[in-house]
Amino acid sequence: MIDRVAPTRRPDHAADGEQRWRKLLFLHWAFPVEAVRPHVPAALDLDLFDGTLYVGVVPFVMEQVRPSWLPRFASFDFLETNVRTYVTHRGEPGVYFLSLEAASSLACLAARATFGLPYFWARMRREERDGLVDYETERLLGGPARSAFRYRVGPELGPSEVGSLQHFLVERYLLFVEKGGVIHRGQVHHPPYPVRAAEVLSVEDGLLARAGLPSPTTPPALAHYSEGVDVEVFGLEAR
Repeated sequence: MIDRVAPTRRPDHAADGEQRWRKLLFLHWAFPVEAVRPHVPAALDLDLFDGTLYVGVVPFVMEQVRPSWLPRFASFDFLETNVRTYVTHRGEPGVYFLSLEAASSLACLAARATFGLPYFWARMRREERDGLVDYETERLLGGPARSAFRYRVGPELGPSEVGSLQHFLVERYLLFVEKGGVIHRGQVHHPPYPVRAAEVLSVEDGLLARAGLPSPTTPPALAHYSEGVDVEVFGLEAR
């Protein structure tokens, strides 16, 4: 039995960094297991909901990003877009990142060096006007890869209840990465997301295709939005 509540509890030691995640759009498509399995380390099990495997694309705003040793006045902001799927390791549920785009070359270098995550420097743009949001990302190194999203924020959906698909997709607090043939686990801590619906008006995909997956031919199966949370980040541990 997978415990999906335990990862939400804060570790009992000091955090390694702080971030503010803002204006998150969670887009999810269902994918065949055989399409995703080759891109995930063999030591990780794919985490399915009622027999369905999901891959998410999450464009959002990173604010006040800093390691714990850096003064708050020196923190920095940038746009980020993640491509992720859902996995378990020794019974713990988390995410596995297929790619991460950041509009900061410094953030990409730091995350690759510290966490071993597949970050790519990208040019990004987010504009909000008359209730419509346009978000674009274009990879500058390691590309080409471009994606664009247009959406409208919808009504509040209420708390994500444990056992629901919304909770399964949104409330993820562990990440797993393979470094030197060893699985490492990282953790974040934050309050539960305030979740709203999202109406997706258009999607141009380049990130899923660049990650080696079939480019979707249909709109996302699910779309959620959150104004965001304040996050504590804890370092990697070999598992």
